[in-house]
Amino acid sequence: MLMEPETWVALAFVVFVVGLGYIGVHRIVGKSLDERSARIKAELDEARKLKDEAAQLLADYQRKRQEAEGEAQQIIAGAKAEAERLATEAKAKIEEFVARRTKMAETKIAQAEAQATADVRSAAAEAAVAAAEKILTQETKGNLASALVAKGIEDVRKKLN
Repeated sequence: MLMEPETWVALAFVVFVVGLGYIGVHRIVGKSLDERSARIKAELDEARKLKDEAAQLLADYQRKRQEAEGEAQQIIAGAKAEAERLATEAKAKIEEFVARRTKMAETKIAQAEAQATADVRSAAAEAAVAAAEKILTQETKGNLASALVAKGIEDVRKKLN
């Protein structure tokens, strides 16, 4: 049995394991495994913490997005109301402008009619004076005629104007 190589391999293996136990390799390996376990646990805790922070951040951004959408709707509603108000004001101003222009045009037309009437009266008066002067000069003669014509022309001018 001592001559068989398997016995020597088994004996060498046992001596090797006892030597490792004597040196304390099992404590070093256990300590290393414990440290690795602690490191993995810390990484998992950090990952959970980051996951929770990401979920919180996502919730915050979703809330902010909803608030922004609400604000956008309010801004749109306000802009529509403002546009309607401005359109109403513009319509009222245009109607006022048209009414004012119409009144000014009517006033100018009335003034033109009055001016035309005055011009026609003046022209008629001038024609009447000229006709009266011509008739009176042909009908009456002498100094008396000249005085009467001048007085008549003056009276006609005063009455017609």
